[in-house]
Amino acid sequence: MDSVLITGGLGFIGSAVVRHLMATTDRELIVVDAVTYAAMPEAVAEFEAQERYNFERGDICDYDLFRRLLDKYKPAIVMHLAAESHVDRSIDGPGKFVQTNVVGTVQVLQACRSYYEALPAARRSAFRLHHISTDEVFGSLQSQDPAFTETSRYDPRSPYSASKAASDHFVRAWGETYGLPVVLSNCSNNYGPWQFPEKLIPLMIANGVDQNPLPVYGTGENVRDWLHVEDHAEALWRVASRGQLGESYNVGGASERSNLEVVEAICGVLDQAFPDRPPHKSLIEFVTDRPGHDFRYAVNFDRIRTELGWQPRHTFERGLAETVHWYLDNEAWWRSVLERTKGGKRLGLAT
Repeated sequence: MDSVLITGGLGFIGSAVVRHLMATTDRELIVVDAVTYAAMPEAVAEFEAQERYNFERGDICDYDLFRRLLDKYKPAIVMHLAAESHVDRSIDGPGKFVQTNVVGTVQVLQACRSYYEALPAARRSAFRLHHISTDEVFGSLQSQDPAFTETSRYDPRSPYSASKAASDHFVRAWGETYGLPVVLSNCSNNYGPWQFPEKLIPLMIANGVDQNPLPVYGTGENVRDWLHVEDHAEALWRVASRGQLGESYNVGGASERSNLEVVEAICGVLDQAFPDRPPHKSLIEFVTDRPGHDFRYAVNFDRIRTELGWQPRHTFERGLAETVHWYLDNEAWWRSVLERTKGGKRLGLAT
């Protein structure tokens, strides 16, 4: 009973967790994914023929299916990453976010509770559910405010962050009320290979390659703390396997940057890759801001550093340059994704 079941394992962060565990452990992995528009099967295709990699297509909202998979594979750890995650999409269609992020999480909790209570005592002591969430549940910071800690007050401002906040609360409730062994983590903005190309960094890279406008919301002063997805995957495994039950851990990248600074840094890397073109900064366009746009996120991750010995390995400069070059080297992939999903249309204007 040492297998790990990962919900949303074909997503951006989930697939990074799969790659990390396949490279650093000998655990059997079970990936459960509904294969929605944001699924990236290519990100884990190298493992499909390996005996310890198992894929099950399924929706976390399907309690009976999820309960059967728990009985079939008998995992020691469930890492729950499946979620709708794009703020702009949540503004246009909040119901889907409530269904997947809230109802789906409750179904996972109920299935895990039933499975856990049926385990023999020796196996119960080994089981745990790790719920992966976001720093956006804490709301918005001003420039002078200290970074979020694990005890920061919840203050979600978008349908996405509200749905994730609700799921966090349900996870804690199942731990307190039913004794389900749970652990939580809240991360800052992720970036890196295999990210769906409607998110800020891959979108700017794709538009820059095609010399299309680089749309920056508002004045570009909104600040995010950037975390490389490979660093995040390593942190998640430490929390899942060694974190204190009933507690939460913040995971950050120690890389606060304004959106404009991020886009200008991408332009600098593209300038080096395409030296014969005009400066890519000339493509920057300031566009109508996102409704309810949080000004700043920042994460204090002293707890995971002190208790679990984790800290990010990537500096933002190195990680961003590597990410830009990865997208340049994998242009056929992101073009196929944009074509398949008809990407490029502005979302989240609440119209």
